[in-house]
Amino acid sequence: MKEIFVLAEHRQGQIRDIAFEMLTKGKELAEKTNMDLTAVLLGKDVKKHAKTLSEYAKKVLLIEDAKLENFNSEAYQKVLSNLIKEHKPLLTMIGHTSFGVDLAPSLAVDLNLPLATDCIDLEFENEALIVTRQMYGGKVNVRAKVRKSKSYIVTVRQATFAAQKPTMNGEIIETPSPLSEEITEKRFIEYVLPPPGGVDITAADVLIGIGRGIKDENNMPMVEELAKAFGGVLACSRPIVDKGWLPSDRQVGTSGKTVKPKVYIALGISGAFQHVLGMKNSDLIIAVNKDPNAPIFSFADYGIVDDLFKVVPALKGKIYELKGQKA
Repeated sequence: MKEIFVLAEHRQGQIRDIAFEMLTKGKELAEKTNMDLTAVLLGKDVKKHAKTLSEYAKKVLLIEDAKLENFNSEAYQKVLSNLIKEHKPLLTMIGHTSFGVDLAPSLAVDLNLPLATDCIDLEFENEALIVTRQMYGGKVNVRAKVRKSKSYIVTVRQATFAAQKPTMNGEIIETPSPLSEEITEKRFIEYVLPPPGGVDITAADVLIGIGRGIKDENNMPMVEELAKAFGGVLACSRPIVDKGWLPSDRQVGTSGKTVKPKVYIALGISGAFQHVLGMKNSDLIIAVNKDPNAPIFSFADYGIVDDLFKVVPALKGKIYELKGQKA
């Protein structure tokens, strides 16, 4: 039976969310095409993660090797190339992350297989792969048929698919590593954490997104206090970055980051599609805008049509009241 491979990306001892998102989409594709879903886990001392992955896939291919302790695209390429040649999966899914962007192109060239990158949807028509990608800065979604091949490789955009609860009890298959020599042409040096004060908005559970409606930089402390009350962090639309009020790593949208927090509160954000595409998969979206026709309300679970300068202080006060603290 043909297979779908999903490469389980991990970092600093944790499986990243993109792995579970791809496994969810992979399960959907596998069920529609009568294929097996296989998670591929490479690393050192990562066997503990195989059990978790087995709940999402029919099989888990586990390869442990000290040479795979830290991500190295050269090492991963050699191992994956060997597995793909042996198993001949119809599709190999890799996250469109710094990890995947480094690995996927060279892997596709090595195997002489077609590659589609930054995909936001996937489907098969008679074993021909159809991918959906965005063009012109996210203004257009394009469905494209990838040239016919015995196997395909894709990278999948983060936070595109919502990970579902696990329902499987897959088999864990430990496979010997094909690596016989140390990788010398490329070496892992160190993992560099964000600088002090730096924030990874993709990892935040609560995001307070701000847009043009904030009006003036002098109003920033007000929304920063709201974020503090929620135990969240500030994010923003592009105009805020353009004005220099927040750094570019806080920008949400097609030219920023794709986020999927538990709660996203949009303050004074009109809801341009470039921004919405970066946050529409949040678990809960609350929008505050004085324009009742603002597009953001079409995507919000809850909407408040009012002046954010009235809403924010009241909301902050209520949060502190519920916490039994003084604002």
